[in-house]
Amino acid sequence: MKKLVVVFLTGTAILAGAAISAEDPISARKAVMQNVGDAAKMGGAMLKGEMEYNPAAAQLALRVMNSAALAVGELYPKGSETGMETTASPKIWSDMGGFKAALVKFQTDTAAGMMKPEEIEFFDKESFGEAFGRATANCKSCHENFRVQKN
Repeated sequence: MKKLVVVFLTGTAILAGAAISAEDPISARKAVMQNVGDAAKMGGAMLKGEMEYNPAAAQLALRVMNSAALAVGELYPKGSETGMETTASPKIWSDMGGFKAALVKFQTDTAAGMMKPEEIEFFDKESFGEAFGRATANCKSCHENFRVQKN
């Protein structure tokens, strides 16, 4: 468990650095989305019983997702529609308002599951499952609407 938490803390640091990278928005957004994917894998493993449930790790998963929701919207400037095998759909740029609304919903839903540090020990698996379900529903919706499916 400690190793995974260290990995996610490192991922969060990478997320912060990636969000600052305006010179290479495609690489930056790929790094951010990789962190979200890793958080989703960890959360899913805890809920499936493949990994022991840990309230701090559950909170970390939601916080990584929330940080991504706050940062990633700035990583889709005009001119970054293609290149580097991006799976970003052209719909992002043709419906930027819809895309940003999806990010706001993702931010809101992940924030709703976040607790104050002194409350984390009381974050039970059932509550995490509900919050994580809302968060990952956002991932699915955004991927369906704003991501080109890989063959």
